[in-house]
Amino acid sequence: MAKRDYYEVLGVAKTATDVKIKRAYRSMAVQHHPDKNPGDAASEEKFKECAEAYAVLSDSQKRAQYDRFGHGGMGGGGFDPGFTNIEDIFDLFGFGDMFGGRGRTRTTVQRGSDLRYDLEITLEDAANGKDETLHIPRLEKCEECDGSGAEKGTHAETCIACAGRGQTQYQQGFFSVMRTCPNCQGKGKVIRTPCKECRGQGRIEKEKTLEVKIPAGVETGSRLRISGEGEGGVNGGPSGDLFVVVHVKEHDTFERQGANLYSAVPLSFGQAALGAEIKVKTLEGEEELKIPAGTQTGTVFRLKSHGMSVLGGRGKGDLFVAVTLITPKSLTKEQRKLLEKLATVEDTDFQDEGFIEKVRNIFS
Repeated sequence: MAKRDYYEVLGVAKTATDVKIKRAYRSMAVQHHPDKNPGDAASEEKFKECAEAYAVLSDSQKRAQYDRFGHGGMGGGGFDPGFTNIEDIFDLFGFGDMFGGRGRTRTTVQRGSDLRYDLEITLEDAANGKDETLHIPRLEKCEECDGSGAEKGTHAETCIACAGRGQTQYQQGFFSVMRTCPNCQGKGKVIRTPCKECRGQGRIEKEKTLEVKIPAGVETGSRLRISGEGEGGVNGGPSGDLFVVVHVKEHDTFERQGANLYSAVPLSFGQAALGAEIKVKTLEGEEELKIPAGTQTGTVFRLKSHGMSVLGGRGKGDLFVAVTLITPKSLTKEQRKLLEKLATVEDTDFQDEGFIEKVRNIFS
């Protein structure tokens, strides 16, 4: 397929100034940039096409040769830019900075990575809060070399291969090609005498001991952010943050829903029929609960302010206690005689509207 005229590709006249050519290229490159047209093969081809046109027309020598001989003057059957994909365009021409810094640049100051620590606590700890000691393995700035990576008394030297730019430039056909400097790996500096403590990395792995206050009312999934306690930065950059993610263990007695707690206690027939005072467990200890005479199984009693603390707020939730009547599986002779006597005098007419409605609710 014949190549299109480079001026036509950029939409400029042959007499266009360098400024107009550059402006036209920027506009078209932004329009067809792959980040704005993901998965669009046609836009990618147009992006490559306008990059090729600009590479020729922005160079006065190549432009003069093109104006005189056309594509034939660009190397036989036309101009071969030497790239096969989008990343090559950024590497070869250094145009990445036009589109948000996609091109390769020299390594600079970097913030340290954030760290996550998963902490498991009991429901009691979640209710009351606690002070927890954490041991965090992390990369910290090497104190021996103050993070420079160079042995004490020495310093990193400017890379002579790239003059500190982090990139080297060489000619590839008609193009000036920019590549990451192989001598300094893009850092712009070379350490001749690495620090023995960190082996030239500027950071060393250590274990940090931290005292963390877990607030009352936390739930599973609650995250505590501790600023500056993540990994140390690179080249003098700031440290990252530490995120403590809380996991509350399941409890043998209580089920939690928000700030409220739920539990169940057994009742004997006598306690339910005659009424009683029983002791029920709470997070603070045991509390007395008055059971009125005639209590039915499934009845729920509320103990106010015996639930969980409200995270970041005031007060506490409530404790809801459901009672369940327990039928004995074996009876003594005396118990059997008493129950047989009760059976002869007790009311067995359950056909009242309230009972029927409860039965319907069970099976609905």
